[in-house]
Amino acid sequence: MSKPQPPLSKTNLFKPIKVGSIELQNRIAMAPMTRLRGNPDDFTANDTIKKHFSDRAKNNGGLIISDAISVSWPGIGYPVGIMIQTKEQAQKLKPTVDAVHEAGSYFSAQLFHVGRNAVAAVMKARGLRLLGPSAGVYGDAEAEEAAKEAGIELEEMSLDDIDQLKKDFVKSAKNAVEVCGADFVEIHAASNYTLAQFIDISANKRTDKYGGCIENRCRLVLEVVDDLIDAIGAERVGIKFSPYMTLGGGSGVDGEIHCIAQYAFLYSELERRAKEGKRLAYVSNYEARLAGFTKDGDFGLSTEL
Repeated sequence: MSKPQPPLSKTNLFKPIKVGSIELQNRIAMAPMTRLRGNPDDFTANDTIKKHFSDRAKNNGGLIISDAISVSWPGIGYPVGIMIQTKEQAQKLKPTVDAVHEAGSYFSAQLFHVGRNAVAAVMKARGLRLLGPSAGVYGDAEAEEAAKEAGIELEEMSLDDIDQLKKDFVKSAKNAVEVCGADFVEIHAASNYTLAQFIDISANKRTDKYGGCIENRCRLVLEVVDDLIDAIGAERVGIKFSPYMTLGGGSGVDGEIHCIAQYAFLYSELERRAKEGKRLAYVSNYEARLAGFTKDGDFGLSTEL
């Protein structure tokens, strides 16, 4: 006969755990879901977002991870979203963070840049460029068709674009901590958004220092990690990966170079930093089970399970 399982109350799930310099009351984290509920006029947080997160922070004591927050106007890529690039935008998110704290939980602000997976028609309407690691290398045929129909082509990010991207991550991270009062900042290097695109050889065909070998393709995400460590401290920085994800054109296990080899290098680099006294607060690994995107109403995109 199998041994009876203990009740959840007796497992490690409800035991405190130290993350960075903060002790969470349990090991439950609310994952980011990015429901695109920001104000469409200025891309700021609102009362709907505040209620959503504060409700889930009650009687929790764990970690609440925010919807994905774009680090820049060109990086949103969707009809609506949230930004905290300016202090004014960040101040709109602060009541949400305060409400989570008042409920006894902790807050991580997830930062991202959409890159080539932006909605082409949205980028065209805003007068913005559609950018990715490499020109003309779309996530799939449907994305390429949509870009051509919108009259916008996928361009390769220049070195200046990359430098600006890193600066945007730093500025948003500092605003998250210093203005919003967030406990952590999570670097979104998953879901085949920009940072993940640079890692994946199927999306990254560059021949400069950001392309080619594994070390070069991982360079950008590690530079963002180092920049945020310098800006807000390693103990406040988290990062999210999704090695196996194919949504948005990711290679997953079928790539020219297996995802395990690529991410083993990344994890070893993060551990090397940890041994040098720069251990990140946490690393999140997301095993995606998404079949794809489908058009749905005014928001343009929804996920299909």
